Amino acid sequence: MNRSILFDSPFLLGFEHTRALVERAAKAAAESYPPYNVEDRGDGGIRITLAVAGFSPDQLEVSVEDRQLVVAGKRDAGTKPEEAYLHRGIAARGFIRTFVLADGMAVDGATLEHGLLHIDLARPEPEKRIVKVPIRSAS
Repeated sequence: MNRSILFDSPFLLGFEHTRALVERAAKAAAESYPPYNVEDRGDGGIRITLAVAGFSPDQLEVSVEDRQLVVAGKRDAGTKPEEAYLHRGIAARGFIRTFVLADGMAVDGATLEHGLLHIDLARPEPEKRIVKVPIRSAS
């Protein structure tokens, strides 16, 4: 991804980390499997729901690595021989889906229900801080 002109502004100092987050988010948006929804829970929380039909809880892993939510699914090597299928329209491949999290976001839990993996996130209210900077005399 090319460097954004926005981050070249002399008024935005120290935002290299933000640029890296934007680049990670753009990469994650390019992924298309499995499909997912993101819901606002109304209580300051967020729910991500992924369609993971055919995966059992032991084949799924949810982790947070460096402010990035990583959801991985690993399928067992073919339980049925390929020739047993007359039509195979249900994806049987593993996946890794990532979501970039804001500072302070925490995963409350994950639930697998009817082929849908629900991941609940808490979005705490940011604390407001005012820091007074002392002014020294140069003389």
